[in-house]
Amino acid sequence: MKIKIVQYDITWEDKLSNLERISNLLSSNRDEADIIILPEMFTTGFSMDTARLSEEHGSMTYDWMKSLSEDVNAGICGSYIVKVDNNYFNRWIFVSPGEKSRYYDKRHLFSPGSEDKKYTPGNTRLVFSFRGVRICPVICYDLRFPVWCRNRNDYDLLINSANWPGSRRGVWSALLKARAIENQCFVAGVNRTGIDGNGISYTGDSMILGPKGGKITHTKKGKESVVTGEISMKELLRFRMKFPVLRDADNFELLT
Repeated sequence: MKIKIVQYDITWEDKLSNLERISNLLSSNRDEADIIILPEMFTTGFSMDTARLSEEHGSMTYDWMKSLSEDVNAGICGSYIVKVDNNYFNRWIFVSPGEKSRYYDKRHLFSPGSEDKKYTPGNTRLVFSFRGVRICPVICYDLRFPVWCRNRNDYDLLINSANWPGSRRGVWSALLKARAIENQCFVAGVNRTGIDGNGISYTGDSMILGPKGGKITHTKKGKESVVTGEISMKELLRFRMKFPVLRDADNFELLT
C-alpha cells in the first residue's frame, strides 16, 4: 500500500483557501497512492469557533473529499469540525471511491486548549479495512493515551492527524515511534506547519514509521511538502510471526 502524507501551513479559519492549497500541493505531486492523509482540522486550523465553522456531516468539505477521492482513486482522510444536533465534533473522516465513508470522533479533547469546552468527545474506537490493510485512526492528543491506541491484534496501520505544536516536536516523534513499536504496526502521523491564529507555531515533522520504529518516509521540518511511502503487509506479517509480541498482550476491558 502506498500512503501519501500532506503537510502544509493551514490558513486560519479559511476553508476555501485551505482546500485550494491542498489541491495545488497534490497537483504538483502526482505519485500514485492508495491513501492520502491530511492534518487535524485541515480546513480551519485548531479553532474553537465551532458555531461559525462547523458543517453537517455530508456538506461542503465532505463533498470536496469525495470528489477528490474519485479523481485520484484513493482514500482521503483528515479531521474537520462537524455539527450533529447541538453537539460539535472534531471528526476524522475517511472517504474512498465506491465505498461508504467512515468516521471517528476525537476521544481525548485537549483541555489545555479548551477543546473540551467546545467539543463533544467521541466514545467509539474505529477499526476498518481498506485495500487489505486494517486501519485505526486517532487524532492528535489521542496519541498520548496508549490504552486507547492499543492494538488488540485487530489493526495494521495507526493514523494520527494532528495540529501538534513545534514546542513539543520531540514528544510527537517519540510517541509516534512508541506507538509503532508497542503495537507492532505501521504508524502515519501527519502534522501541519506555520503559525495559527493563536500565535502557536508548528513544525510538521510528519512521518510514516515501520513496526520497529524506523522511518519509512518523512517530511522536512517546517516545510510544506507532500511525500509518499510504501508499507508492506507481507513484511509486517512476517515480523509478527517471527516475534509474536501481540500474542502475549494483556487482556483488558476499556470502559467508555
